[in-house]
Amino acid sequence: MITEIAILTVRLQDKPEFEASFAQAQHIISAMDGYLGHELLQCLEQENQYLLVVKWENLEAHTVGFRQSSEYQQWKQLLHHFYEPFPTVEHYQAIPHLSSSSMD
Repeated sequence: MITEIAILTVRLQDKPEFEASFAQAQHIISAMDGYLGHELLQCLEQENQYLLVVKWENLEAHTVGFRQSSEYQQWKQLLHHFYEPFPTVEHYQAIPHLSSSSMD
């Protein structure tokens, strides 16, 4: 399992519209092969910043299966115009002997 992390900075005036669009977009990603779950967290200090955490079976489920799909084009159309600046997306994996299973 891998974890995709993206810090999303949304223009302050677009927050309500972004959240409404994300409510639609989450149905796209959750239907993808290899998808295990996601969470969208809002920053307490910067209300227009969000942390998107997505769990995938493996890296290719995200980078190939999702990113190269027609569904990703729908995701982009719904969400990408809200970001300023455009987010960096990175992937992480647990270090088994340094991780707690209660985090899943």
